[in-house]
Amino acid sequence: MAEISAAVVMKLRKMSGQGMMDCKKALGEANGDLEAAMQLLRKKGLATLEKRAGRDTSEGRILCDVSDEGKTGVIVSLCCETDFVAKSDDFIDAAEKLLQCGLNATADEGGRILLDEEVDGRKFSDILTDTVSKTGEKTEVGDYVRYTVSGSGVIGAYVHFNNKVGAMVDVETSSDDVAAAVKTVADEICMHITAMNPVSLDRDSFDPAVIERERAIAAEQVKNKPANILEKIVDGKIAKFLKDNCLVEQPFVKDDSKTVGQTLAQAAKAAGGEAKIKRFVRIEIA
Repeated sequence: MAEISAAVVMKLRKMSGQGMMDCKKALGEANGDLEAAMQLLRKKGLATLEKRAGRDTSEGRILCDVSDEGKTGVIVSLCCETDFVAKSDDFIDAAEKLLQCGLNATADEGGRILLDEEVDGRKFSDILTDTVSKTGEKTEVGDYVRYTVSGSGVIGAYVHFNNKVGAMVDVETSSDDVAAAVKTVADEICMHITAMNPVSLDRDSFDPAVIERERAIAAEQVKNKPANILEKIVDGKIAKFLKDNCLVEQPFVKDDSKTVGQTLAQAAKAAGGEAKIKRFVRIEIA
């Protein structure tokens, strides 16, 4: 066996983030070859991931970023097992690299596609493996959504202070000047989305199957009411359900005298134009 110098062990430790004894053992197995030892440590990471495959990844970090001109936005989540690891420098660094992969990607959604994206000359799958090796926890890519504005509009984004819930919204505007004017409101609407968790954008985009399910529940609740008013009661319950769960109809969290839709419309009108929400996404690690 080749003699393993302390300097080489320290170099591998710096490269891998692993403990001194793990690095020394890996170098011994690799007969002093630094790159081979690094591969052994990476394989250890893969083994750790496989061993812990059944573990829950209910902790982690959500990150979101919007391009300077406000036309492209990305939201991603990286998940792990414990809050302790989620707050570690190694995990945060990996999450930030995942976000960069999302900004570089061309596909609009699906976390697994980011595994083949490169950042700093490396595939994210390799970065993920290294992170598992360093932390010893199952770590996996969660959600990924990318919005791109093709015409006049702006992307709003918000991640809650706990880094476990965030939202992004795509707002279409009548001009770029209006887009700039409603950017703050778009971000505040994302804050609203994280807090209120709307089911749908508006009534037209609500899943008909969900409405039918709620209608059946409502009918069961009032089945003993007189037949001549039963249908009106059910309709009233459905109307309230839609109002409570459609984003544009929800009372705005920062001013509940107005709905979300009214808040955005007023901000756009003040800038001399119009704006409407095209789509939104909310992701949560739980």
